[in-house]
Amino acid sequence: MEKLNLILLLSSIAITISSIPFAHANISQEPKAVEKWFEKLSHAKPKITKLHFYFHDIVSGKNPTAIPIAQANSTSHSPSSFGLLAVLDDRLTIGPEINSTTIGRAQGIVGAASLDEFSLLMSLNFVFTNGKYNGGTLSLLGRNTVLNEYREMPIVGGSGVFRLARGVATAKTYFLSNSSGDAIVEYNGVVLHY
Repeated sequence: MEKLNLILLLSSIAITISSIPFAHANISQEPKAVEKWFEKLSHAKPKITKLHFYFHDIVSGKNPTAIPIAQANSTSHSPSSFGLLAVLDDRLTIGPEINSTTIGRAQGIVGAASLDEFSLLMSLNFVFTNGKYNGGTLSLLGRNTVLNEYREMPIVGGSGVFRLARGVATAKTYFLSNSSGDAIVEYNGVVLHY
C-alpha cells in the first residue's frame, strides 16, 4: 500500500510539473537544434544588448525572497557578517515601485565573503519570464561590495536569447530600509551575445 501511495504521489508531482508553462522564447533547446545553432555560429555577428531593471530583495515579513541558509559560529560577531550564506529568488522589475511589471527573477546564492568589509560573493541567474527576453537567462558570478555606490560584476554566461553571453552588470542601491533590511537595487547591464 505504501508503494502504491508513493507511486501515486510521484505521478501527481510529475503531472503538476508537466502542466507548468515554461518560457522558452523562440529558441529550441532540443539537442539537435542547439547543435545546428552552433554550426551557424561561425557566420554570426555578436550583438550588444543593454539592460536596465530593478532587483527587489525582501528579507523581512511573512514572504521573504532572500533567506539565510547557513552561517559560521563566528558570523554573529563579525562586523562584515563573514560566513553568512543566503539563497534568493528576488523579483526583477521594470521600475523601482513594488507594483512595477515583473520581467523575471534573480535566483541564486550569496555569501558574505570578506573579513573586513560587507562584500558578497554572488552566484545568480537572472531568469527573464516576461517581455522580449522571455525564456533567456544571464549568469552573474562576482564580488558585490554592497556599501560602494556602484558595483561592477561580470556576466559569465547565458541561455536562450543570451546564449554564450558575456558582459558586465553594474548595481546601485536605489532603496535600503535600515529597519527591515529590505532593498531595491538598480541594475544596468551590457551583454555581448549571439
